[in-house]
Amino acid sequence: MKLQGMIFDVDGTLVDTEELHRQAYNQAFLDFGFNWQWDANRYAELLTISGGQARIARHIDLIDLPHAEKTRLRRLIPAVHREKTRLYGELITSNSVRPRAGVVRLIDEAIRANVRVGALASSASANVEALVTSALGPDLREAISAIVSGDMVARKKPAPDGYELLLTMLQVPAKSSVAFEDSANGLAAAKAVGLLTVLTPSRWTMSQQFCDADLVLSSLGDPDNPLNSADAAKIDAPYLELAKLEALRSAASPRLRLSDNGP
Repeated sequence: MKLQGMIFDVDGTLVDTEELHRQAYNQAFLDFGFNWQWDANRYAELLTISGGQARIARHIDLIDLPHAEKTRLRRLIPAVHREKTRLYGELITSNSVRPRAGVVRLIDEAIRANVRVGALASSASANVEALVTSALGPDLREAISAIVSGDMVARKKPAPDGYELLLTMLQVPAKSSVAFEDSANGLAAAKAVGLLTVLTPSRWTMSQQFCDADLVLSSLGDPDNPLNSADAAKIDAPYLELAKLEALRSAASPRLRLSDNGP
């Protein structure tokens, strides 16, 4: 069956924005008078949990405080997260955000081949729209058929809700579509609906396990930014093209899982 749909996770896969998220969390904590600072290692650990409010709750669980104080802090989570979301929006506006290697090229290939393209994010709708438009440009953004944000579904990854909604909006079957992800939770969500899944871990997620992925690459690659030799050997090409995805999708089977448990 011909490839009909292509879905990109946004944060970490389409654009590596996690450092901006981390900065926004830390500034929000300062604004609320908390002496919390998430360094890169702590933030990478918390990324195994989907959803900003859930990450803050996990942080509260891990710190040594009296039960009453933890209860008070948990009541503040929605307000802290709203402030973080506002700050993150400002950071997107004031910083140059660039898509990861190969993303624009592959989306352009898909559109020219009449493959429907969607995007899936855990972030709030307002920030996702601004991020995708900034990263891809207004013309390519207009060619994205549908975007699902975290506030549009009841459950976040690893639950499949976002993918289920997006496939419905795109009007394409999972068996003829591919998902691009960078995290174990995203992989689990995509696999739960039967999607071929290509993993391009970021520096924040590269220590996670991707045993169920159909293909794991350090990036999608580009003519002027080709894959490293190990990744190129996996697909027998210097960068991932639509034709290779077509072949992987049409022949999808356990023998095509080229993940090697990591990038």
